[in-house]
Amino acid sequence: MQLTAPAKRRTGIHDTDGMAVASFVLGLLGLLVLNIFLGPIAIALATIALWRGTNRRFRAYLGLGLGVADLVVLAAFMQADNTISWSF
Repeated sequence: MQLTAPAKRRTGIHDTDGMAVASFVLGLLGLLVLNIFLGPIAIALATIALWRGTNRRFRAYLGLGLGVADLVVLAAFMQADNTISWSF
């Protein structure tokens, strides 16, 4: 006797592909605004997507690189201005 209905949607690969794309978009967006928040989120999403075996490995690596770049840009501007925030 089965108490629950079988899953109709296959999760896993589709979800990790979305994480890879989200990490890329957030990393790219983080270069412009809120890099203190978006950079670590992009790094975390890319790492999880790669760990789970995404089909979009290149996008996950791009998201990881952009997330790290967000933090590097933040550190460079913090060093130049001696503040936590930066503006154009």
